Amino acid sequence: MNQPSVSPSRKTLLLVDGSSYLYRAFHALPDLRNPAGEPTNAIKGVLSMLHKLRRDHAADYIACVFDAKGKTFRDDLYPEYKAHRPPMPDDLRSQIAPLHTAIRAEGWPLIVIDGVEADDVIGTLVLEAAKQNIRSIVSTGDKDMAQLVNDHVTLVNTMSDETLDETGVAEKFGVPPNRIIDYLTLIGDTVDNVPGVPKCGPKTAVKWLSEYDSLDNLVAHADAIKGVVGDNLRTARDWLPQARALITIKTDVALPFELESLTLQPRDADTLRPLFERFVFRAWLRELDVCLGTNG
Repeated sequence: MNQPSVSPSRKTLLLVDGSSYLYRAFHALPDLRNPAGEPTNAIKGVLSMLHKLRRDHAADYIACVFDAKGKTFRDDLYPEYKAHRPPMPDDLRSQIAPLHTAIRAEGWPLIVIDGVEADDVIGTLVLEAAKQNIRSIVSTGDKDMAQLVNDHVTLVNTMSDETLDETGVAEKFGVPPNRIIDYLTLIGDTVDNVPGVPKCGPKTAVKWLSEYDSLDNLVAHADAIKGVVGDNLRTARDWLPQARALITIKTDVALPFELESLTLQPRDADTLRPLFERFVFRAWLRELDVCLGTNG
């Protein structure tokens, strides 16, 4: 899909939702292992996507953002948040540390902030970028991120080659970006264990928001909704503000750095080489040798 045209003088921030791609790469690629039996699919998948993003998107500022370990403010709001998720597989967990090392060695600033999710860090950064008239490209496969899209923010998904601007979000979900939070609140998020209105699917949510414009106005007119679905809406009425708070991406995270510090650094070949050798990434080893002008 064609990228939106932008002023050549306007700077660009490229952000990668590393946690989203970590899981997707692990489950999308086959069970790849090195001769020692160590799993390598998540490392290979994420690094491949980062290489593609660097080729496809010129950026002045750049970063890869991951979720921190432990609980976040959403767990305090709702103890059942993400409670249904199974534990991270050991074969995925073992790849995180070497992947983080490789990402930093590739020159990417890597961000992990305790108490919040990667989405919240990204939301804060794109808001700060917009204040500085910096365009943001967010690479993710997470539908929640659609709430961040505006004339400053575009989503790209390297796994599906999908690009979503404001028009693209409206075409995909049936509501504009500024109604994505209301839409997701109504349908709920089974992945994160956030209930919505029972039996309210995407078609019903779009219908309601098309008719009533916003969740607040819909709730104000809940008594006018007929049938079982109306009963379900009224039953969920008191819960919906909590669901909306869980689904809403924070944009005011305290960041321990300035946006301008997020610049691509030179590759650290001394760190990359043993990693690529360990995980038998032969093509990247050859490419590294070519870049360094050696005969590896």
